[in-house]
Amino acid sequence: QVQLVESGGGLVQAGGSLRLSCAGSGRTFSSYNMGWFRQAPGKEREFVAAIRWSGESTYYADSVKGRFTISRDNAKNTVYLQMNSLKPEDTAVYYCAAGGVQITTTRGYDYWGQGTQVTVSS
Repeated sequence: QVQLVESGGGLVQAGGSLRLSCAGSGRTFSSYNMGWFRQAPGKEREFVAAIRWSGESTYYADSVKGRFTISRDNAKNTVYLQMNSLKPEDTAVYYCAAGGVQITTTRGYDYWGQGTQVTVSS
C-alpha cells in the first residue's frame, strides 16, 4: 500500500506561484504512476496532471498546460506540482493519487491523499 500526504497549498494572488508536494510512503512508490487532481466546491474532481512511474512522460489538462509542471523524485518518494500564473479558477482542493492505469481519470488510481487547499485571489 501507499500513503500519500500533500503539502504546499495556501492563499496566493492571481499571477502568483505555488509548489505542491506529495510525499509517499512505501518501497513501491517508484513503481506507481502519479497524478494530481482538483475539486472546486460544487464541482466534480477533475484531472490536472500525471506522470509515469519513470518520469519519462507527463500529461496535462488543457486548462493548466503551459502553466503547471509535474515532476517526481523517486529517491525521495515525492511528486511535485509547480503552479505558475495562477488564476482564480484554479482555486480548489488539490489531491495527489497513486496508481494510474487510466492516467487521466479518477477511477484509474488506487490511493489518494487527503488534499491541500489552494486559493487564488483576484
